[in-house]
Amino acid sequence: MASGTCAPSSLLPSDAGLAAAQAHGGDRLLMGPGPSNLYPEVRAALSLPLLGHLDPEFLAILDETNALLRSVMRTANQLTFPLSGTGSAGMEAALVNLLEPGDVAVVGVNGLFGERMREVAQRCGAEVIGVEAPWGEPLDPERLVAAHPAPKVIALVHAETSTGVRNDVAQVAAAKGDALVVADTVTSLGGIAVDTDAWGVDVAYGATQKCLGVPPGLAPITVSDRARARMVQRPRSWYLDLGLIAGYVDGGSTAGGRVYHHTAPVTMVRALHAGLGVLADEGLEQVWARHAANGERLLSGLEALGFVSLAAAGHRLPQLACVTWPDGLLAPFGSEGEIRARLLRDYGIEIGGGVGRLAGKVWRIGCMGHGARRANVTLVLAALAEVLGR
Repeated sequence: MASGTCAPSSLLPSDAGLAAAQAHGGDRLLMGPGPSNLYPEVRAALSLPLLGHLDPEFLAILDETNALLRSVMRTANQLTFPLSGTGSAGMEAALVNLLEPGDVAVVGVNGLFGERMREVAQRCGAEVIGVEAPWGEPLDPERLVAAHPAPKVIALVHAETSTGVRNDVAQVAAAKGDALVVADTVTSLGGIAVDTDAWGVDVAYGATQKCLGVPPGLAPITVSDRARARMVQRPRSWYLDLGLIAGYVDGGSTAGGRVYHHTAPVTMVRALHAGLGVLADEGLEQVWARHAANGERLLSGLEALGFVSLAAAGHRLPQLACVTWPDGLLAPFGSEGEIRARLLRDYGIEIGGGVGRLAGKVWRIGCMGHGARRANVTLVLAALAEVLGR
């Protein structure tokens, strides 16, 4: 903003909003579907001096980050690293490296990101068989496995960010046969169990900005040896060619050394290294338990205000409540967006609206990463109750 100009009054937070923000170090309280608030250790890492992407100090950090990712993703896969790009880059990388024209892909679709997986697979030229379930309901693993006798890929979203539904990846992977299972763990990684090797998942990708408490910009990805042996030799994307990138990220373990591919986002990798260090120090199962306890606390409070979970019990994500509101709630406000706007303006609290076919029909309230704390749940519920006059 130019010197001497003033922001429109509609863009300035109220005193209550400033007080809420100051209580969180000047930040907004991000309780939407992502990004989430950063761990303090991540903030500190972001302020460190820049290193070169081939600096031995940075390469040591990268190797440690890859090892920490193996721990969080529960895998021994050598090709496990933070891909440059957001979670959608992870999705494209997973599919473009496995699919080419003529391949058959079965894709589970019960939300926006299942739809996106299907579209990416179609753009690879694959014959795509979509197995659908209503938004808000889980996919049927038996239908996915039975959709084709010999697909190359079965792909599904573990934690569907558009609906708050958890799909049973383990059951699908256990019955996959010769197919390669691709799992989207963007909203699950670090929030609930992702057990890549035990489940038999071949490729899993995630994102940094949700339960890992790191800014958006990286897509953690892991690829099994089985999947590496069946990757496309010349994928349509050069930038996302995992065979080429492997020469840089795990080249330190080979006689020839690392092969430059592209300039790694070193500051983001250091931030992820710090965030994964927080999870390691707290203990991964303790982190999951923290998300579960506070997610249950959030949903119970929302239900007490009259909201109803879109996802059925047994398939709800503790880290992301997707709820519908009671009849008559909107009448005094004109729209659901006005309520979310008041939370942001007056309290500095962000919650998310619906997307895709659920736009204007649900709210998505996150409880993720550093934000998965009892104090934050209490604050968002109190602020919402005050806005609603309840």
